[in-house]
Amino acid sequence: MNLGYFNYPLPVNEPVLNYAPGSAEKKRLKEVLAELKSTEIDVPMYIGNKEVRTNKKHAMRPPHEHKHVLGYFHEGEEKHVQQAIDAALAAKESWANMSWESRANIFLRAADLIATKYRPYMNGTTMLGQSKNVYQAEIDSACEIIDFLRFNVHFLSDIYRQQPISGPGMHNRMEYRPLEGFVLAVTPFNFTAIAGNLPTSAAMCGNVVVWKPANTEVYSAQMIMRVLKEAGLPDGVINLIYVDGPTVGKVCFNHKDFAGVHFTGSTGVFNNMWETIGKNMGMYRSYPRIVGETGGKDFVLAHKSADPDVVVTALLRGAFEYQGQKCSAASRAYIPSNIAEDVKKKLIAGVKSFKMGTVENFSNFVNAVIDEKSFDNIKRYIDNAKKDEKAEIWVGGKCDKKEGYFVQPTVIEAKNPKYVTMCEEIFGPVLTVYVYPANSFERTLELVDTTSPYALTGAVISQDRDAVELATAKLRNCAGNFYINDKPTGAVVGQQPFGGARVSGTNDKAGSILNLYRWLSARTIKETFNPPTDYRYPFLGEE
Repeated sequence: MNLGYFNYPLPVNEPVLNYAPGSAEKKRLKEVLAELKSTEIDVPMYIGNKEVRTNKKHAMRPPHEHKHVLGYFHEGEEKHVQQAIDAALAAKESWANMSWESRANIFLRAADLIATKYRPYMNGTTMLGQSKNVYQAEIDSACEIIDFLRFNVHFLSDIYRQQPISGPGMHNRMEYRPLEGFVLAVTPFNFTAIAGNLPTSAAMCGNVVVWKPANTEVYSAQMIMRVLKEAGLPDGVINLIYVDGPTVGKVCFNHKDFAGVHFTGSTGVFNNMWETIGKNMGMYRSYPRIVGETGGKDFVLAHKSADPDVVVTALLRGAFEYQGQKCSAASRAYIPSNIAEDVKKKLIAGVKSFKMGTVENFSNFVNAVIDEKSFDNIKRYIDNAKKDEKAEIWVGGKCDKKEGYFVQPTVIEAKNPKYVTMCEEIFGPVLTVYVYPANSFERTLELVDTTSPYALTGAVISQDRDAVELATAKLRNCAGNFYINDKPTGAVVGQQPFGGARVSGTNDKAGSILNLYRWLSARTIKETFNPPTDYRYPFLGEE
């Protein structure tokens, strides 16, 4: 029974705490980091009302201190995927029928728990498990996930209020149903907020979810699950499993009740998902929703009028925050020849000023890359550039994995604008620069647009408004998030809805109302008050 229409006004973005010396938040976070490091935890899968342990344990280790063990998680297999689907479908009817205000309040309570009691634990598990410095963790595992939860409640309440008009003698209304079946959420290691948003945005709309995080994200993912359970999320609505990707795909994509996938990860994996789903279309109850954000080869284009200090700051932050492990990270830069020497000098000085090490030392700007596989891949690109006459290392290039997976931030100058590191996604602290003739801005716009198949983020830096307008028009299709006089990273929920096109994904804009439409199925209902009793229309009469 509806006893009222409940309003969820537009929230304010969660304030970012600064963790200054002597601050209460810094003292508390330090305590939590010490607590987390001193305790080995045992992490089960959460399937329905059960905590599932398989005794096939995998150690969770800080990437910056890989000899230390934070705990173990229990790896599942094919039967656990099926159990998660069964648990989700068993919970579906009661969850879909729960009043919107009750569903909303679960996620609003979760946001408040993260903002208060769990803030240091969300940040602490992200810092230790994913090697993020305190600021990168705060804007991700605290502020962004809080914003996702609060803004999505507001956006969904707006959708529910969108209703058709009614003519005389009738009433029209629109229902926004959850999808028929279950949703699979596949989340990456690099953003705890994405790990929280992908399953909860679908669940908020009344869907039930099977959630598979990256193995390198389990330490923070289990903390999200603990928060959701404390907030009152019913058993089976979101089921957290640790099973390898091919096995998850085999079970989920061959199930008749598969209704959609919410994905962030590599382009190759997403392409394989799409192909498999397409081949299996005959078995599904309905056309599944396929929503994905994949890779990027994101650019910074400086105009000859650009302030070198603005360019250098955008590159130092955009390329090297969180070791470049952001889909939006600046990984290719186009610098005009008239400011190139000044930019080079300041860029080298900036990289040399970085401190690199563990996350517990808050003065470290750079920490470790996520795992050995990533380390080896990044090192291969750097080693090849060192030997290639078509490239020059400006600064960096050192790699050491003895204590942790540390890659020194590296800047490569490419002599050829189509050099491999200008084209391929590396996903690490490697920035490639191409110096172009200062008067060839328009030709360089074509290079930016055609060098990479990705179209996620990009930035233009210029004090010439005509150049800004030209770049904005010419680069319209090569960046779903486009920045003017700023770095191409740091999208904020509600302010810069995030997503790209081409092979960067379906551009369904996480952090906006657009994404939530994808997890709803609309039903139009027309009710006639005085139905006709004769089929004949007036035009049938003769004079």
